[in-house]
Amino acid sequence: MSDVLLLNFTYEPLAVIGVRRAVRLVFTRKAEVVFAGEDELRSPTVAFPLPSIVRLLFSVARRRRRLALTKMNVLLRDDYRCGYCGVRCGAGSASVDHVVPKSRGGRSAWDNLVTCCLACNGRKGDRTPDEARMPLRRIPREPRSIPWIVVRRHTLPDEWWKYLFLYSVDVVERPVRHG
Repeated sequence: MSDVLLLNFTYEPLAVIGVRRAVRLVFTRKAEVVFAGEDELRSPTVAFPLPSIVRLLFSVARRRRRLALTKMNVLLRDDYRCGYCGVRCGAGSASVDHVVPKSRGGRSAWDNLVTCCLACNGRKGDRTPDEARMPLRRIPREPRSIPWIVVRRHTLPDEWWKYLFLYSVDVVERPVRHG
C-alpha cells in the first residue's frame, strides 16, 4: 500500500499522499488515523499499522484549483467512454473530439471536448453533432474537483469510497470502481 487518502478536518478529501508523509503527519500530531490498512510498520519494539485514510486535526482553507486541460484528463473525466455512442475505448483507440469543430470557431475548452472512439470521430468529421445526427450522451463540463482524477489513476480502496463522495467529489456521473 503506497497511497493514503488525506481528509480535511471536516472529512472533505484533500489529496492522495504517500504513506511516508501520512505517518509523519500522524507522529507529529497534525493528523489522526481514520482507517488503518493491514500492513504494518515494524521496529524492534513497536508495530504501527500503516494508515489508509488520515484526517487533519486542523482545518485547511483551500481555493478551488482548476484542473489542467489535457487529453489524459478529458479521457479520465469521460471514463474513456465515447461521448456519442457510449462505447468504452481502449487507451490507444480513444481520441478527443471538439464538439464544435475548431474550423467553425470551436475552442479547446472543457465544455467543447469529449472522448470519442475512432469510428465516431471519422463519422462526425468536421461537422457539429446536429449536422452529423450524432447527439451527445452527456453535456461535457469542467471537472469540479481534483481528488477523483488523482484516484482514478491508481486503484480505489473500498474504505475510501464513502469519503470521496461525501462532498460530491465527482468528475463523472457514474464512477467505476477499480481493483
